[in-house]
Amino acid sequence: MAMRVERSVEINASPETVYGIMADVERWAEWTPSIVRIERLDGGEFAVGSSARVWQPRSPGALWRVTELTSNHGFAWEAPRPGMYGWGGHYVEAMADGRSRATLTFEAKGWLATLIWPLIGGTAKKFVEWEAAGLKRRAEDPTYRIN
Repeated sequence: MAMRVERSVEINASPETVYGIMADVERWAEWTPSIVRIERLDGGEFAVGSSARVWQPRSPGALWRVTELTSNHGFAWEAPRPGMYGWGGHYVEAMADGRSRATLTFEAKGWLATLIWPLIGGTAKKFVEWEAAGLKRRAEDPTYRIN
């Protein structure tokens, strides 16, 4: 059984802008307190197979590898560990009125996830909510420009 946290947020920005912010993973610490630092472990374009070490508050760095990516729509990545498999989804869709809807998901599976979810589930929910709020702020900031 998977433990899952999901949050959708409506954003006054184009899907291309929202996706650009999500895919620029090394800059996440600038807009969400759920990330201390992200370091890409490979060069080049962010794509399936790209990997990064992700540090979150009070947590050792975890290795995440991109498993699915659709440009300007989103990506999923995974972080398998002994006893626990972590999965994160970051997707954006266009709304009829020109705004975007971003959906962020964290899922954990495995015997260790089941055991520790009562301890980490609240933090996982808080982190996903921080990421959704931070993504919205960054995308709607008129002074921010994607590199």
